[in-house]
Amino acid sequence: MKQGLITSISKHITLSYEEAHLIETFWTEKTLEKGDYLLRNGQTCRTDNFVVNGALKAFYINPETGKEEILYFAIENWWATDIDSFQKQRPSIYNIHAIEKTTLLQISHDSFQEMLRQLPKLERFFRIILENYLGSLQKRIILNKTLDAEQRYLEFLKDYPEISKRVPNYLIASYLGISAEFLSRIRKKIEAS
Repeated sequence: MKQGLITSISKHITLSYEEAHLIETFWTEKTLEKGDYLLRNGQTCRTDNFVVNGALKAFYINPETGKEEILYFAIENWWATDIDSFQKQRPSIYNIHAIEKTTLLQISHDSFQEMLRQLPKLERFFRIILENYLGSLQKRIILNKTLDAEQRYLEFLKDYPEISKRVPNYLIASYLGISAEFLSRIRKKIEAS
């Protein structure tokens, strides 16, 4: 179960057998059924979460429209955490919800700090993860400001082919900031061409 996490870390830093075993001791397994919440708005994010299998969505409810707006999706070998809430141990402003049965590896805030203290080289791995996340956020902001809805959808299909196969279209529409009906029209146009 923890091998996926070790493999992910090993893509960026070299681990001895002893180091890999030590890392494993800090993480616990949790299973969410479809529809379960990992985190709710107002709760403090107590764990960092690595997705072993399944899929989650992070979202908030727009106070003006009352509609759910998707912030990100997380599937196998991705992370599902409110970074700000986890690092600062303060209430989250969004929700994380299982859209499939999902198995996670979790580490508490205190255990995370202890793991980094015992294995300082992991700082590099988590820096790379955060840099990748920040880069994807920056790209999303730019695409939302410069591309029309059809172009954003095509970019989504290119960047996240696995998610596009597993996540319902109404959630993809929310992620893209368009209505499900408009996404349906875009899809029909693309299929017709």
